[in-house]
Amino acid sequence: MKKRFASLWFRHLKTDWMAVGHPLLKEVPFVLAISSRGKLVVNASNVWAEKEGVYPGLAIADAKAFLPSLKVINERPGLTEKLLHNIAHWCIRYTPFVAIDLPEGIILDISGCAHLWGGEAFYLQHIVSRFKDHGYDVRMSIADTIGAAWAMAHFGKENPIVEPQMQFDALWALPAEALRLEVAVLQRLQSLGLKTIGSFATMPRTALRRRFGTDLLRRLDQATGLEDEFIAPIKPIVPYEERLPCLEPIRTANGIELALQQLIYTICKRLAGEGKGVREAILQCHRVDGKIEQISIGTNRATAHEHHLFQLFALKIAQIEPALGIELFVLEIPKVEAADPAQENLWGNRIGLDNPMVTELLDRLKSRDPGCEISRYLPAAHYWPERSMRIASSVQEASAVDWQVDRPRPTRLLSIPEPIIVTAPIPDYPPLLFRYKGQVYTVKKADGPERIEREWWIDTGEHRDYYAVEDEKGRRFWLYRSGHYDDRSPNQWFLHGFFA
Repeated sequence: MKKRFASLWFRHLKTDWMAVGHPLLKEVPFVLAISSRGKLVVNASNVWAEKEGVYPGLAIADAKAFLPSLKVINERPGLTEKLLHNIAHWCIRYTPFVAIDLPEGIILDISGCAHLWGGEAFYLQHIVSRFKDHGYDVRMSIADTIGAAWAMAHFGKENPIVEPQMQFDALWALPAEALRLEVAVLQRLQSLGLKTIGSFATMPRTALRRRFGTDLLRRLDQATGLEDEFIAPIKPIVPYEERLPCLEPIRTANGIELALQQLIYTICKRLAGEGKGVREAILQCHRVDGKIEQISIGTNRATAHEHHLFQLFALKIAQIEPALGIELFVLEIPKVEAADPAQENLWGNRIGLDNPMVTELLDRLKSRDPGCEISRYLPAAHYWPERSMRIASSVQEASAVDWQVDRPRPTRLLSIPEPIIVTAPIPDYPPLLFRYKGQVYTVKKADGPERIEREWWIDTGEHRDYYAVEDEKGRRFWLYRSGHYDDRSPNQWFLHGFFA
């Protein structure tokens, strides 16, 4: 794909921002001032102040001398970076590749994006008109290279769209400043009468390097396309992403569903072709007012099943507030994993954890209630009950050891055994009854004892003698006595679990 770039130049970025927030400043000459070498100087001036000859760098005292009505506002530290950062994030609706171009610009990599708005002319017109509607004075240009787009945005007088491979012709008549050169290099060019790019672009490269250094050649090559130039996007690039701009703002849940179905269909088709599936997905809805509504889902197993993914998102669509309307939908897949094609071909009558419908049910439960915790347990190589199991990292994780089935184990094991009061006929006999949380349980059947020694290489303490008991109502419990019987220590008995 042929690269295309766009450069945006906000000629009065900070003063436009002030005027947007304070409408009374729109037709008043004012400046933003900073302290420099012990005095206040102009750091930014609005259009009305520039018409009166007030430009950045001028001392405030001098400006007030010939323009007493000039309004002076102290500039906030870091204002430029903050404004450009916010604008760059807003521009992500037009392309995922957005970079800040200090001091007053934004660079967009628009490769493969403009056709979504009907072509580069409509793309440029749409962006510029949106910014002007918000009160910002902006110039924009499109070209094959960052350097050519920047030069045309700042110094171009004619068509702001440079046709492919025509950047050299577009740059020919522009001043040398359009190459983003250092001041010292520009001064040497001016002293030799080389004022336009065309006046030195065809000169021998050895002569240019000897007189002006390598920076001039590098900038010239970047602008003409002989040397690549890259941008540093403000947002990490997600390898799997689909975008859907809207001809008219979407305000209804039905419209959101239709857009979501289209995005899921496109991304799943791509993922299935690569043998991958979704583990995490994020839907971003860019509203007309500049705000972004976002919902996300996660899956227990990598899947490219469209219906299942849509069902997970459908549970959260009600959380999206479209307000005046959504003009762009972006579906990001930040986490993908290899997917088994057989699982996607499916949906037979298989049972167990290998059945995709089981994992999809778990996904829906989790999406319906974010606070819901669903865990799968695997056996661990320990005899001590609290250490005999662990939480699996995924539904598909295989067990390294087998469950202990030679002795009965409760279906529900308490994480911390709870003390009980027991009545037993003789020390090594099971209890006749026990009291737990204020209720007395009469034991009718019992099995035991089963002695479990403490794992001395991990910690120290008493062994346990376990009994599986059943009360008169058929309820079954797992009890144990800690250590040997001691009539001086009545609180030796504990309830550790419940059988089904």
